[in-house]
Amino acid sequence: MDIMDTIKNQIESNSIILYMKGSPDQPQCGFSAQTTEALMSCGKRFAYVDILANPDIRANLPKYANWPTFPQLWVNGELIGGCDIIVELQGSGELQGIVDSAIVAESSST
Repeated sequence: MDIMDTIKNQIESNSIILYMKGSPDQPQCGFSAQTTEALMSCGKRFAYVDILANPDIRANLPKYANWPTFPQLWVNGELIGGCDIIVELQGSGELQGIVDSAIVAESSST
């Protein structure tokens, strides 16, 4: 499977997926740490990909997404954004609604 197909499959197979540096338990950059903290505050499970351990994804996801930086949060196949956007959404309370609707959509499709 080509790397672009792998990325597409990951995004389509997970209602919430975060591409980040490190893991939620051990983020490897401040932006990934802030994003993970905001996402975890929503209290729902999410998938993640450590781009440091996956250099092909790190190199190609910006082309796939047309978004140059990490972390990247995808919900229901749609790029939500990076750290600043996620932290802003969390501060306004919108992130909780986005995450909750993704979980509801996932539940109703299974």
